[in-house]
Amino acid sequence: MEDIYVTGTKLTPEVILKEGEIHFSGRSVPSNPSLFYQPLFHWVEAYNKKGLDKVKIELNFEYINTASTKWLYNILKILGSRSNSKEKVKISWYFEDGDDDMHELGSIFQSLVPAKFEIIKVL
Repeated sequence: MEDIYVTGTKLTPEVILKEGEIHFSGRSVPSNPSLFYQPLFHWVEAYNKKGLDKVKIELNFEYINTASTKWLYNILKILGSRSNSKEKVKISWYFEDGDDDMHELGSIFQSLVPAKFEIIKVL
């Protein structure tokens, strides 16, 4: 399985998908979210089917629109469906101090995804 590296732009996040590590950071407001996220979703789906050991997920969005949020939820839902996901999947959600919207979104994901999930304030 090949690693995926996507350089961030003003509209799309930086993405790193490799064995044991998933990383999204930056802004996510792509003009066509399906075009951007579908290949990433398929990679995560294939990765999950391999049943590899632990995976660390770091999510550090400056801003994410509703359409991107739906894709991100689907990605996290797949990884949260792993057996023993509480032990195998660790999600770190970063938000800037004072960004109540991103803190709330992290809390929503935390309540929906059965995995070890920490919400981290960045100063």
